[in-house]
Amino acid sequence: MQIRQRILLLLLFSFFLAACGGGGSAQPSKGDVIVYVAVPLSGFQANGGQTVLGGVRLAAEEANRSGGLLGYRVVVRPLDDESDSDTALSNVDEIRNAINSGERVLGVIGHLNSGQTDATLGDYESLGLITITPTASEESLTSRGYTRFFRVNANDAVQAKVDAQFLIEQMKARNVAVVHNDTDYGKGLAASLAVALGQLGGVEAVRVQVAEGESNYAPVLAQLQNRSVDALFYAGYEIEAPYLAAALADAGVKLPILASDGAFLAATIDEANGAAEGMYVSAFAPSPENAADPRWIEAYQAVEYRNPDTYSVNGYVAMQVLVEGVKAADSLEADAVAAALRAEAISTVLGEMRFDEKGDLANPQIWIYRVENSEFRQVE
Repeated sequence: MQIRQRILLLLLFSFFLAACGGGGSAQPSKGDVIVYVAVPLSGFQANGGQTVLGGVRLAAEEANRSGGLLGYRVVVRPLDDESDSDTALSNVDEIRNAINSGERVLGVIGHLNSGQTDATLGDYESLGLITITPTASEESLTSRGYTRFFRVNANDAVQAKVDAQFLIEQMKARNVAVVHNDTDYGKGLAASLAVALGQLGGVEAVRVQVAEGESNYAPVLAQLQNRSVDALFYAGYEIEAPYLAAALADAGVKLPILASDGAFLAATIDEANGAAEGMYVSAFAPSPENAADPRWIEAYQAVEYRNPDTYSVNGYVAMQVLVEGVKAADSLEADAVAAALRAEAISTVLGEMRFDEKGDLANPQIWIYRVENSEFRQVE
């Protein structure tokens, strides 16, 4: 009798451990639910995409340790869009095939850029997927009637207002040279910045367009000659910004520079031959050190085997929003999750987020960095 009681107690203890996952949390048991992460994982923006992917992976692992999504294990599948819209569109076939084969696909976190986001949103909508971009900022993306699209970052209209205010109030600039690349992102942000400057009493002294990936900045230098300019704003990517800064330095043109979020990558510093020192850059997230405590950083390192960087926080928050939306809806059905995201306040590492009917944040924020000792240092 005593032996039987001991066996019974051991069995009960084993069941208790299983229920607690051996570590105080229930384990997913119903199967898998797939979340695709569509970002550049190769090419010039690979580091940015990889930081997003790392944040998503950490948030997914945390969800799985807490029982998953309604009992389903979250599986993160990366898709390399190569910063190319045709590639991004071709990748949709992989998602479509997964759905057609009977896999449970919840949604897509992506894309890093507005161009690839614009190219794929119609397909994601037709597939019935929740789409959450961590960084795509082109203003009109949320004005096209997509019902399951959300972004956890500010749009370019917000960025333009914050950047214009920083130029005038902190950089003490009134006459600003506005340089931008020839993408929709660059052209749109430059136009919004000029309007915001005018509203604050500033002046767009000159506007110059360069090609995406441009390396020759002699035409920009020529346009700046004999102009009364206090600062330069650059709307474009890290494949142009460092070479623009280096060209100005080589020509002896000493202008303070504020670059847009597209330049918030290590290459802006690494490729500038020292000329990026002192440059300001705006961004859609605070530095990981300021956004999260050391335990979060340690957890990220354990999952990714590297330090969090650039937009790790955005990827993490995008996945947090998706997880909390499912919980609030008590459903994996996309329309139910979308309705919950519009109705509920979502808790994230960046604080409470609320979404409007279009899928934009009700309380968007922009952060400003300065390059100091070859590192981005958050200043605002």
